[in-house]
Amino acid sequence: MPPSTHARLAPVRLAVAAFTAVALCFSGYHAATDVTGVVNFFGYFTNLSNLAAVAVLGYGGWAGLTGRPPVPGAVRGAVVLYLVITGLVYGTLLLKYPDLQVIPWVNDVVHRAMPLVLLADWVIDPPARRVGPRAVAAWLVFPLVYLVYSLLRGHAVDWYPYPFLDPALHGGYRRVAGACALLAAAFLLIGAGIAALGNALARRRRTRQGAVVRRRHARA
Repeated sequence: MPPSTHARLAPVRLAVAAFTAVALCFSGYHAATDVTGVVNFFGYFTNLSNLAAVAVLGYGGWAGLTGRPPVPGAVRGAVVLYLVITGLVYGTLLLKYPDLQVIPWVNDVVHRAMPLVLLADWVIDPPARRVGPRAVAAWLVFPLVYLVYSLLRGHAVDWYPYPFLDPALHGGYRRVAGACALLAAAFLLIGAGIAALGNALARRRRTRQGAVVRRRHARA
């Protein structure tokens, strides 16, 4: 990653991380009426993915200001995928459930703004190293663990973070299985697309930088 890009994005990354952290704290405080509310807060994939985004952007901003190595592209790509899926699921499956929109401005931040911000950050600053199929496959581990945890805990305490995971609703486990299959396909396809986009943009950047170096040598 060119140091200039790394440093130039640092203040923006820190500002976004801080603002998102405030939004999550505000939402967490609102939800923390008891221990169950706290556990439920961390049971939402939305909140977990945004916490990961805060960590990645926060460290990336700090590293850019202090000259430390940037966040590895494979790690950034995973968070981009999780936020993009968060935004897509919210826009296609959850908007019809108004009870989920407890704090409108926080929902705008975590469901609408952050997916776009992380995707833009990926486009503006693509990974320095190629992101391969193994990395994309590894990105699916966390969503799978989250899904298993959510279903097992939901069965035990009769609480599911999202309606499409609740077998008590119309369609039962058959509908839940269908939703999980669609989400798995979406994670895989979108993850592959994010990796391919980052790799293509990185190649173009290297080609452009190489052309600049050749022109400078030619002038010398």
